[in-house]
Amino acid sequence: MKLVYFAWVRERIGKAEEEIELPGEVTTVRDLAAWLAGRGEGYAYAFENPAVVRAALDRKHVKPDAPVAGAHEVAFFPPMTGG
Repeated sequence: MKLVYFAWVRERIGKAEEEIELPGEVTTVRDLAAWLAGRGEGYAYAFENPAVVRAALDRKHVKPDAPVAGAHEVAFFPPMTGG
């Protein structure tokens, strides 16, 4: 699965994207964020407040309880403002 990081999420993790093998226990976006937070200091910092990190599965915005099975890409980004 491809993970893509934007804005301060990318800056805290230190990379724009990566390919991962999804562990079996990770079934939702929320699970994925929690699993990533345990991968190291930068990830923990990026996901320290998961309620403010938004996600998209295959370029479609989703809620934290969205299942990740079958997705090719998960993007994480901070809240956006429009104008």
